[in-house]
Amino acid sequence: MTTEKKPVAPRTATLDDTLLVGGVLARAFHDDPMTAWFFPEPTAREARLARYFGTLFARQYAHHGVCERTDAAAAFWVPPEGRAKAVPDAETAAELTGLLGDRAPLFRQAVEAAAAHTPAEDHWYLAVIGADPAAQGRGQGAALLRSGLARADAAGLPVLLESSKAANLPVYEHFGFTVTGELRLPGGGPPLWAMRREPLAAAGG
Repeated sequence: MTTEKKPVAPRTATLDDTLLVGGVLARAFHDDPMTAWFFPEPTAREARLARYFGTLFARQYAHHGVCERTDAAAAFWVPPEGRAKAVPDAETAAELTGLLGDRAPLFRQAVEAAAAHTPAEDHWYLAVIGADPAAQGRGQGAALLRSGLARADAAGLPVLLESSKAANLPVYEHFGFTVTGELRLPGGGPPLWAMRREPLAAAGG
Protein backbone atom coordinates (compact mmCIF):
# COMPACT_ATOMS: atom_id res chain seq x y z
CA MET A 1 0.00 0.00 0.00
CA THR A 2 1.38 3.38 -0.99
CA THR A 3 0.59 6.67 0.65
CA GLU A 4 0.62 10.01 -1.11
CA LYS A 5 3.08 12.60 0.04
CA LYS A 6 1.35 15.41 1.87
CA PRO A 7 2.13 18.81 0.35
CA VAL A 8 4.48 20.90 2.42
CA ALA A 9 2.77 23.99 3.83
CA PRO A 10 5.11 26.89 4.59
CA ARG A 11 4.24 28.91 7.66
CA THR A 12 5.35 32.30 8.92
CA ALA A 13 8.46 32.05 11.08
CA THR A 14 8.09 33.89 14.38
CA LEU A 15 10.61 34.81 17.05
CA ASP A 16 9.60 31.65 18.91
CA ASP A 17 11.17 29.74 15.99
CA THR A 18 14.60 31.36 16.33
CA LEU A 19 16.38 28.25 17.63
CA LEU A 20 14.72 26.01 15.03
CA VAL A 21 15.50 28.40 12.18
CA GLY A 22 19.10 28.87 13.30
CA GLY A 23 19.68 25.14 13.62
CA VAL A 24 18.08 24.25 10.28
CA LEU A 25 20.09 26.87 8.40
CA ALA A 26 23.32 25.94 10.21
CA ARG A 27 22.97 22.37 8.97
CA ALA A 28 21.91 23.52 5.50
CA PHE A 29 24.97 25.76 5.09
CA HIS A 30 27.57 23.63 6.89
CA ASP A 31 29.33 22.66 3.65
CA ASP A 32 28.54 25.83 1.70
CA PRO A 33 31.73 27.39 0.24
CA MET A 34 30.84 30.88 1.47
CA THR A 35 30.00 29.96 5.05
CA ALA A 36 33.01 27.64 5.17
CA TRP A 37 35.11 30.62 4.11
CA PHE A 38 33.75 32.83 6.87
CA PHE A 39 33.69 30.05 9.49
CA PRO A 40 36.73 27.94 8.57
CA GLU A 41 36.89 25.79 11.73
CA PRO A 42 34.64 22.78 10.91
CA THR A 43 34.18 21.58 14.48
CA ALA A 44 32.82 24.94 15.62
CA ARG A 45 31.05 25.88 12.39
CA GLU A 46 27.58 24.50 13.07
CA ALA A 47 27.25 26.15 16.48
CA ARG A 48 28.51 29.48 15.15
CA LEU A 49 26.28 29.30 12.09
CA ALA A 50 23.26 28.59 14.29
CA ARG A 51 24.00 31.76 16.27
CA TYR A 52 24.74 33.69 13.08
CA PHE A 53 21.49 32.80 11.33
CA GLY A 54 19.50 33.06 14.56
CA THR A 55 20.85 36.57 15.12
CA LEU A 56 20.08 37.71 11.58
CA PHE A 57 16.59 36.28 11.84
CA ALA A 58 15.67 37.57 15.29
CA ARG A 59 17.19 41.04 14.96
CA GLN A 60 16.75 41.77 11.25
CA TYR A 61 14.69 39.67 8.86
CA ALA A 62 11.88 38.75 11.26
CA HIS A 63 11.08 42.46 11.61
CA HIS A 64 11.71 43.81 8.12
CA GLY A 65 11.40 40.80 5.83
CA VAL A 66 9.09 37.93 4.98
CA CYS A 67 10.30 34.83 6.81
CA GLU A 68 8.80 31.39 6.35
CA ARG A 69 9.69 27.93 7.53
CA THR A 70 8.72 24.30 7.40
CA ASP A 71 9.82 21.66 9.89
CA ALA A 72 13.23 21.41 8.21
CA ALA A 73 13.73 24.48 6.01
CA ALA A 74 13.67 28.26 6.27
CA ALA A 75 13.74 31.25 3.93
CA PHE A 76 14.24 34.99 4.44
CA TRP A 77 12.86 37.33 1.77
CA VAL A 78 13.12 41.11 1.55
CA PRO A 79 10.32 42.97 -0.27
CA PRO A 80 11.02 46.42 -1.76
CA GLU A 81 9.62 48.27 1.25
CA GLY A 82 11.99 46.41 3.58
CA ARG A 83 15.26 47.06 1.76
CA ALA A 84 16.31 50.15 3.71
CA LYS A 85 15.63 48.55 7.10
CA ALA A 86 16.70 44.94 6.49
CA VAL A 87 20.33 45.70 7.30
CA PRO A 88 22.12 45.05 10.58
CA ASP A 89 22.03 47.87 13.11
CA ALA A 90 25.12 48.68 15.18
CA GLU A 91 24.31 46.19 17.94
CA THR A 92 23.63 43.38 15.47
CA ALA A 93 26.81 44.20 13.54
CA ALA A 94 28.80 44.02 16.77
CA GLU A 95 27.33 40.60 17.60
CA LEU A 96 28.12 39.29 14.11
CA THR A 97 31.65 40.67 14.35
CA GLY A 98 32.15 38.71 17.56
CA LEU A 99 31.01 35.52 15.84
CA LEU A 100 33.17 36.07 12.75
CA GLY A 101 36.34 36.98 14.61
CA ASP A 102 39.21 37.77 12.25
CA ARG A 103 36.91 37.09 9.26
CA ALA A 104 34.73 40.09 10.14
CA PRO A 105 36.54 42.59 7.84
CA LEU A 106 36.23 40.17 4.91
CA PHE A 107 32.54 39.74 5.69
CA ARG A 108 31.96 43.50 5.64
CA GLN A 109 33.79 43.79 2.33
CA ALA A 110 31.68 40.98 0.84
CA VAL A 111 28.43 42.64 1.97
CA GLU A 112 29.54 45.96 0.49
CA ALA A 113 30.62 44.33 -2.78
CA ALA A 114 27.27 42.55 -3.15
CA ALA A 115 25.35 45.75 -2.32
CA ALA A 116 27.26 47.64 -5.01
CA HIS A 117 25.86 45.24 -7.62
CA THR A 118 22.25 45.54 -6.45
CA PRO A 119 20.05 47.47 -8.89
CA ALA A 120 17.98 50.39 -7.65
CA GLU A 121 14.75 49.11 -9.21
CA ASP A 122 12.04 47.61 -7.01
CA HIS A 123 12.49 43.88 -6.56
CA TRP A 124 12.13 41.04 -4.10
CA TYR A 125 15.38 39.70 -2.69
CA LEU A 126 15.88 36.13 -1.52
CA ALA A 127 18.42 36.68 1.24
CA VAL A 128 18.62 33.13 2.63
CA ILE A 129 17.04 29.79 1.87
CA GLY A 130 18.12 26.37 3.09
CA ALA A 131 16.89 22.95 4.08
CA ASP A 132 18.34 20.46 6.54
CA PRO A 133 20.23 17.84 4.47
CA ALA A 134 18.39 15.14 6.44
CA ALA A 135 15.17 16.34 4.79
CA GLN A 136 16.55 16.32 1.25
CA GLY A 137 14.03 15.21 -1.35
CA ARG A 138 10.98 16.08 0.75
CA GLY A 139 10.25 19.30 -1.17
CA GLN A 140 10.54 21.62 1.81
CA GLY A 141 12.98 24.08 0.25
CA ALA A 142 11.03 24.05 -3.01
CA ALA A 143 7.80 24.83 -1.16
CA LEU A 144 9.40 27.88 0.47
CA LEU A 145 10.83 29.01 -2.87
CA ARG A 146 7.46 28.73 -4.61
CA SER A 147 5.77 30.64 -1.80
CA GLY A 148 8.09 33.63 -2.09
CA LEU A 149 8.08 33.61 -5.87
CA ALA A 150 4.30 33.70 -5.84
CA ARG A 151 4.40 36.87 -3.74
CA ALA A 152 6.83 38.51 -6.15
CA ASP A 153 4.74 37.45 -9.15
CA ALA A 154 1.61 38.88 -7.53
CA ALA A 155 3.46 42.20 -7.17
CA GLY A 156 4.77 41.99 -10.74
CA LEU A 157 8.36 42.29 -9.55
CA PRO A 158 11.60 40.47 -10.34
CA VAL A 159 13.47 38.41 -7.75
CA LEU A 160 17.21 38.64 -7.11
CA LEU A 161 19.53 36.35 -5.18
CA GLU A 162 23.18 35.41 -4.86
CA SER A 163 24.05 31.73 -4.87
CA SER A 164 27.28 30.65 -3.21
CA LYS A 165 27.11 27.04 -4.36
CA ALA A 166 27.54 26.06 -8.01
CA ALA A 167 25.49 22.87 -7.52
CA ASN A 168 22.44 25.00 -6.68
CA LEU A 169 22.46 26.99 -9.92
CA PRO A 170 20.45 24.37 -11.91
CA VAL A 171 17.88 24.28 -9.10
CA TYR A 172 17.30 28.01 -9.32
CA GLU A 173 17.33 27.87 -13.12
CA HIS A 174 14.53 25.31 -12.92
CA PHE A 175 12.47 27.97 -11.13
CA GLY A 176 13.15 30.58 -13.81
CA PHE A 177 16.34 32.27 -12.57
CA THR A 178 19.24 33.15 -14.85
CA VAL A 179 22.83 33.98 -13.90
CA THR A 180 23.53 37.68 -14.45
CA GLY A 181 27.08 37.89 -13.10
CA GLU A 182 29.81 36.37 -10.99
CA LEU A 183 31.36 38.04 -7.97
CA ARG A 184 34.49 36.82 -6.22
CA LEU A 185 34.54 37.27 -2.46
CA PRO A 186 37.39 39.52 -1.29
CA GLY A 187 40.55 38.06 0.19
CA GLY A 188 40.63 35.09 -2.18
CA GLY A 189 37.21 33.79 -1.21
CA PRO A 190 34.86 31.66 -3.32
CA PRO A 191 32.60 33.07 -6.05
CA LEU A 192 29.01 34.21 -5.75
CA TRP A 193 26.64 34.01 -8.69
CA ALA A 194 24.10 36.81 -9.03
CA MET A 195 20.77 35.51 -10.35
CA ARG A 196 17.55 37.13 -11.48
CA ARG A 197 14.04 35.92 -12.22
CA GLU A 198 11.49 38.01 -14.06
CA PRO A 199 7.88 37.94 -12.82
CA LEU A 200 5.80 35.35 -14.61
CA ALA A 201 3.14 37.86 -15.63
CA ALA A 202 5.77 40.00 -17.35
CA ALA A 203 7.46 36.98 -18.91
CA GLY A 204 4.20 35.75 -20.35
CA GLY A 205 2.72 39.05 -21.31
